[in-house]
Amino acid sequence: MLIGSHPRPAAPRLARALLAALTLASAVAARADEIVLRVGDQKGGNRSLLEIAGYAKDLPYRNAWSEFPAAAPILEALNAGALDVGYTGDLSFLTVYAAGAPIKAIGGTRSDARTQAILVRQDSPIQSTADLKGKRLAGTRGGWGQFLISATLEKAGIAPSEATFAPLNPVDAKVALMAGSVDAWAVWEPYVSFATLKDKARPIADGAGLTPTLTFIVASDSAIATKRAALQDFLSRLNKARLWSLDHLDAYARNTASLTKLPEDVLRAAYTAQRTSPIALDNGVVKEVQEASDRATRYGILPRPLDVGRAVDRSFTAAASN
Repeated sequence: MLIGSHPRPAAPRLARALLAALTLASAVAARADEIVLRVGDQKGGNRSLLEIAGYAKDLPYRNAWSEFPAAAPILEALNAGALDVGYTGDLSFLTVYAAGAPIKAIGGTRSDARTQAILVRQDSPIQSTADLKGKRLAGTRGGWGQFLISATLEKAGIAPSEATFAPLNPVDAKVALMAGSVDAWAVWEPYVSFATLKDKARPIADGAGLTPTLTFIVASDSAIATKRAALQDFLSRLNKARLWSLDHLDAYARNTASLTKLPEDVLRAAYTAQRTSPIALDNGVVKEVQEASDRATRYGILPRPLDVGRAVDRSFTAAASN
């Protein structure tokens, strides 16, 4: 030891070490007690909507976001217990629920049914639904595309055997339509706006009076049982953000365009046409979806009849009006 130097007392060092250890232990304990919602999303989906609308701040829980390329893998992850909540179209949800997935719809949104459409090329000889007889029609299997084709043919008095259904995802279906390997394509926004604005496709039928055009917020039964308050808050924030978007369509389209690289004018047209608004899962919605479910069973899209009332949890519906 150097002459004139003094050893630092051990007690303060020990106190500081104990304080640091206690602080770390407290942080670990707090994180262990933290509620985490595992949320499935798509690029330009609910996460970006919450953020641009200002409802992603000061959460009393933490969102652990996972991005998926489409709704189908979100449903698969919910079914496997890897997610707590996500979103998907009404029929896609019912298809997975019918297969026994432990999930429920806890909220949702409605878009204008006319934004589901059957499109043809600009130079197509098809002018009306009656001209679909004998044609090859593309759409997604087990969802809105197949349902809209089946319902449109039925309305036009065309038997299912009098047209050919080509099960294709939207990207492949668009290529097939433009190449002429299919005659028509059943799809939704923003594909409809893209095809009509950029490819000059023509709509010859839409979903008005045929389909509910709902998107459900879907949660696992486990999350409903153990993370109810967080799910309720999450749903309430989503509903408020959705209402915000209706008054800020330009900003919303611009933000989504920057994330997805889709043209801003396409997204603005899609959002303007859709007017997507939050809904409460009330008796009217359940009845409407039940009728669509029964038709989907008759069309062979759903494997068996469903009781839609058992597929939804209406206890969250108050969040839609908060």
